[in-house]
Amino acid sequence: MNQISGSPRELTSDRQVLFLDYDGVIHRLGALRTRRGIISGAPYVKLFEFAPVLAECLEPYRRLEVVLSTSWVRVLGYQRAKNALPTVLRERVVGATYHSKFYDAWAWSSKGRGIQVLRYVRTHHLTRWLAIDDDIDGFDEYLSHVVQCDEKLGLGAVATQNLLRVRLAEQFR
Repeated sequence: MNQISGSPRELTSDRQVLFLDYDGVIHRLGALRTRRGIISGAPYVKLFEFAPVLAECLEPYRRLEVVLSTSWVRVLGYQRAKNALPTVLRERVVGATYHSKFYDAWAWSSKGRGIQVLRYVRTHHLTRWLAIDDDIDGFDEYLSHVVQCDEKLGLGAVATQNLLRVRLAEQFR
């Protein structure tokens, strides 16, 4: 397992955390904010179409917490982004990588997703974590902690689902 920082004697957390992106992961492609709310960027794609797949994969991991690593938090705010999820996943959400009070919140969208996630990992002293994302920029040597999705397929790709199951077992069993 890769170490995030310093000596093994440093305080570490026993939390189990899954970092979850929305667009290109839990549904294909992206979403658009309109006056009527958030809609799919493609008329043939249903938002959160792969939520049941993700919920099934997470079922054996009762202690697993979800931290939102999606741009939806920056755009909508944490509570609205969390509430957009189906209940079965929403119940696991405990936080987000983004907060509007960060000193660098204005530049957050220009930071690679890995940089955003790794800041949370370091701040919370996590050793057991996994990220599901279509953007792997900034994860560098921590790619063993990432399940990368093809934005056009999301978690609809069987190979990605299989990799998710393998990585969950590696990190959380």
